[in-house]
Amino acid sequence: AEAGYDYLVNGDYIDSGIPYDLFFTTTGGDDRNLLNRTGNNATVPFEYNATTAFNGVEIVAPNCLQCHAQEFNGELIVGLGNTIADYTFDQSGFGNLLENFVNLSYGTNSPEADAFELFQRGIQATGPEIITEVIGVNPADKIAAVLAAHRDKDDLTWKDVPQFEIPDVMVPTDVPAWWLLKKKASMFYTSVGRGDFARIMMASSLLVLQDTTKAREVDENFDDVLAFINSIEAPVYPNAIDEAKVERGEDLFIKNCAKCHGTYGAEETYPDLLVELDVVKTDPALAQTNYADPNFVNIYNESWFGKAPYPARLEPTTGYIAPPLDGVWITAPYLHNGSVPTLEDLLNSSQRPTYFKRNLDTNQYDFEKVGIEYDIANDGAGTDVYDTTIPGYQNIGHTFGDGFTDEERSDLIEYLKTL
Repeated sequence: AEAGYDYLVNGDYIDSGIPYDLFFTTTGGDDRNLLNRTGNNATVPFEYNATTAFNGVEIVAPNCLQCHAQEFNGELIVGLGNTIADYTFDQSGFGNLLENFVNLSYGTNSPEADAFELFQRGIQATGPEIITEVIGVNPADKIAAVLAAHRDKDDLTWKDVPQFEIPDVMVPTDVPAWWLLKKKASMFYTSVGRGDFARIMMASSLLVLQDTTKAREVDENFDDVLAFINSIEAPVYPNAIDEAKVERGEDLFIKNCAKCHGTYGAEETYPDLLVELDVVKTDPALAQTNYADPNFVNIYNESWFGKAPYPARLEPTTGYIAPPLDGVWITAPYLHNGSVPTLEDLLNSSQRPTYFKRNLDTNQYDFEKVGIEYDIANDGAGTDVYDTTIPGYQNIGHTFGDGFTDEERSDLIEYLKTL
């Protein structure tokens, strides 16, 4: 686990990026050092690694914490899904701007330009394909499909022309907390990722890697990264708990929720249950796109990733996994697309906002309703307003809490704070 954490926050699994000096010229860096790193990484934002490119140039490149860490009450929570990232614009434009800076600063034929080239190539391929409607949702599933389309299935070398047609639709996902993974037999909300989890996760390096030589190196290190992820525990609720309400809420949970979400405490159980769409009735779009595309699935399963001795595979399903609820109090917004801002709204579907706006600068938390603080909006205008009328962004389904009284709902939420 210790080696995995070090590779996660210092490693070169993305070995093409922005030249180190230019990164600080364009961004200013971050002297808070939230990860307590040393050397060049001490002034690099937590979601980037200062490392060495494939050709020896010092660079700064994105790391896994771009999606899998977020600040909460002044503390960085590694493993918490990032719910404030902005993918509402075509990032290839930013890549072109950086390319101009690189060429002006170092020259078009410089080692620095070569170190940036693979990163720029990946941004150009993914940027136009992963534009979301609102800030805070994640395009990871679509990114995986786009990068797979540009890779030779055997040696993972880059193909300028996609090997299969990339669907135009961009269906987002929420980012599950890392500490839930140790309980699960499959990855992703649709339960599609099976086999070697480390190999599935290291596919993020497809953004820049040159071929299977680098892939094997990254794969070997990601066993350690997985060990670190499996060592993470859910954060403890920081405020006072009403024990009488917790006791009543636990009884309600066992009778009404445990069948799908498991039990907690001294003897924990987790059923790892896939709930069909006609039962859960949440927005079906994610289960029907991205990892459900047979072209993507087939090429992935036939590729280097699916090879022995530690193969990974994609097995499309027709529903969503009922996730473990460890630390559920901190993982707002809820459902697989982040369309429900609080637990209170989740358990009372009639009060779910059609349009809601959050303060993304402060990312305030509502400890009463348990979830993100938000304002009701009149319409879906603006990328900072979550519009649940858009297909893929709908807040429908999971109405299993509607039958509770207000008092029962309050008791149940109090219990959920303790998980």
